[in-house]
Amino acid sequence: MKAVYLQKYGSADTAFEIREADKPRPKPNQVLVKVESFGLNFADVMARLGLYKAAPALPAILGYDVVGKVVAIGSEVNNIRLGQRVTALTRFGGYAEYAVAESEVVFPVPETFPAGVAVALATQYSTAYFLSHSMANLQENDKVLIHAAAGGVGTALTQMALNKNCTVFGTCGSLEKIKYLQKNGVHHPINYREADFEQEVRKLLGKLRLDAIFDPVGGKSVKKGYRLLGAGGRLFSFGVSSMNQTKSIFGKLRVLAQFGIYHPIQFLSNSKGIVGINMLKVAEENPAKIAKTMQSVIRMTKEGSLNPHVGGAYTVEEIGKAHAFLESRKSMGKIVVSW
Repeated sequence: MKAVYLQKYGSADTAFEIREADKPRPKPNQVLVKVESFGLNFADVMARLGLYKAAPALPAILGYDVVGKVVAIGSEVNNIRLGQRVTALTRFGGYAEYAVAESEVVFPVPETFPAGVAVALATQYSTAYFLSHSMANLQENDKVLIHAAAGGVGTALTQMALNKNCTVFGTCGSLEKIKYLQKNGVHHPINYREADFEQEVRKLLGKLRLDAIFDPVGGKSVKKGYRLLGAGGRLFSFGVSSMNQTKSIFGKLRVLAQFGIYHPIQFLSNSKGIVGINMLKVAEENPAKIAKTMQSVIRMTKEGSLNPHVGGAYTVEEIGKAHAFLESRKSMGKIVVSW
């Protein structure tokens, strides 16, 4: 089979190479999928830059989500049938013509679902559901701030918060994205390149405070966000995309320092807190929780309460171009790559 290998860290146009690779064989509790398309995630960009510790050693096949047909199943699999079109989570290995996945995180999807929608449900929408439903337990009238609200997870979080009748504040970095946020239902879109989001939220809230913040950016945005939380408020940190804006070790250390220093007594006295979420870690230790989220988002999409947006579709030969587009912060929604 063919696979896209990350052969060296660095620029998207030189980091990848399409090579022949051995077709994987499913273990007793695994499923082998003939990959129709795979999705890109910002963690892939971090891995390409050498900033993601969980990534396998070079040369590596990246990829967390795929859609395709089941062509082989392990001896202990009883929830999936041969020939079904499925979306699946892979612990790397998704950038290939064939990929294996644990059967617990493989689910049938309708033939009518576009490939980009199917892979968005496996990662971005499952991440958003876990954050908003399992961790934050958003309630009606909650005031919610979503950073990178035009991205895949941000798009999903917005839709889920709106489904719970929350008031949504969303940040992005361009006028085009402001329009996208408005179309997606964000009540208060904020262009962070033109205004300080903390000041803007304070103006809009008056004496009120936020109930939940979802932050994949990290650095100083966490410290600013924490100040905007009210009693019972929580900030969920699930990425450090700001890290890729600097190449020097001193710059990266500066980003880490900008998170701030906190103590449990501080959380206790103010009745608010910060929670870190690593979905790969959750999937490793408790795949049943991830399975529940995948089932939920597939059902909600069928019902029409969720509407994933595909912001870019590429061929596998355009993998470098697709990565560069995601890294540029110009993308909106899910990026999908097809064989």
